[in-house]
Amino acid sequence: MKRFSKQKLNAGIALICLIALVCPPVLGQAKEFSSAQEKAANLQSELDGINKELASISEEIASIEMQTEMMSAEILRTEDSLSAAKKDEEKQYEDMKARIKYMYETGDATLLELLFSAENMTDFLNKAEFVQNVSDYDREMLDKLTEISNDIEAKEKTLKAQKKALSDLKKELGEQQKELEKKADETSTDLDALKAQMQREAAAAAGTVVMSTDGRIVRAGAMDVSGNEMQLLAAIIECEAYQDYNSLLAVATVIMNRVNDSRFPNTIAEVVYASNQFEPVTLGSLDAVLSRGPSDLSLQVAKDALNGARLAAVADCYFFLYAGATNKGGVNVGNNVFFQSW
Repeated sequence: MKRFSKQKLNAGIALICLIALVCPPVLGQAKEFSSAQEKAANLQSELDGINKELASISEEIASIEMQTEMMSAEILRTEDSLSAAKKDEEKQYEDMKARIKYMYETGDATLLELLFSAENMTDFLNKAEFVQNVSDYDREMLDKLTEISNDIEAKEKTLKAQKKALSDLKKELGEQQKELEKKADETSTDLDALKAQMQREAAAAAGTVVMSTDGRIVRAGAMDVSGNEMQLLAAIIECEAYQDYNSLLAVATVIMNRVNDSRFPNTIAEVVYASNQFEPVTLGSLDAVLSRGPSDLSLQVAKDALNGARLAAVADCYFFLYAGATNKGGVNVGNNVFFQSW
């Protein structure tokens, strides 16, 4: 009885040890997956916030454009009114000069002669009052016209200042819009990369094969390379493919197929820099990407390819061309046509 209890005790200890060995990795994977889910949710929330800001800015820009158009029309109307007022002022001035000339220069008569031609004091005062009334009228009209012109000029100046302020605000909002669009693109790319990573981790944990839009992702042997070669692989696939997972992996599959085939060089650098094989090398765009650094998604795809991921649809292909530049048959992934041989 004691012996049997001892055997049960030993079995229990063994079971506990086995659980201790198995559970930590499982718990660790679950914790990492949960952390990735939380990060993905945060990125999605950030992206939703950015898109909301973009929508708000777009509405504000549209409103400013409408206000600017209305203000431009008002400025034209004000300019027309100012032009008409100036013409009235000039006409009034010319009429006043004509009356003065008539009063002072008609025949041989002078203003004094006009006044002293009065028959009596009443007539004299009437003529003097007439001259004063004409002069006062001209002065009053000129003052009114000048006031109108000044008011219109002030209004025009205010409108132009408001229009400039709206233009400056529109420019500022446009710059904010560009920054937000850039941030949205970066966040979306990060989110896509994280979702792809979560999908692969979940599939790996379940022992299944990850499915993609253009076909299955199959597994090949992993390859251990330097950090520089991983950067090079990420940069060349970024130059040759659209920034989506399958398009990038399709190009990476071809490169890795070459590395693993005796007909081609056996390193990534030798394959990429082989004469007349990849246009980004010749055109200099590869150096530009290497200089600024590949995107997170490109790096993730390069890492997956080095770990053995291959796009099943092009798993047996060694060449590809841009679809718009060839009639050659093959598998089209991301507007690149992939084929086995020339």
